[in-house]
Amino acid sequence: QVALVESGGGSVQPGGSLRLSCVGYGYIDNIMNVGWFQQAPGKEREGVATMISGSGRTNYADSVKGRFTISQDKAKNTVYLQMNSLKPEDTAMYYCAAGFRYTGVPSLRKADFTNWGQGTQVTVSA
Repeated sequence: QVALVESGGGSVQPGGSLRLSCVGYGYIDNIMNVGWFQQAPGKEREGVATMISGSGRTNYADSVKGRFTISQDKAKNTVYLQMNSLKPEDTAMYYCAAGFRYTGVPSLRKADFTNWGQGTQVTVSA
């Protein structure tokens, strides 16, 4: 069993920054994909930034390329999402996710992830 616990959300003005953290507990050694999804009210949950665990290979949604960075500290069992130049449209609940299926490249597909955190709210407004 794997548990994921996010932290770091909050409210920020447009152009500001936040860093989200996700700590993994349990049988995490076999995780293939790890990443972050966002879900705004009334919308589907969508992949924002993901990586193949331990490889450094990353994948980003077009909407966040150049602004968000995903990284991993395996010694701390933690994945981070550094969010810069935040926009009001980034407002959403952000979920950490882990998947055990080999996908070759980092997947942004929700179906490739089986374990989810409880979510952390990010609000960007003036």
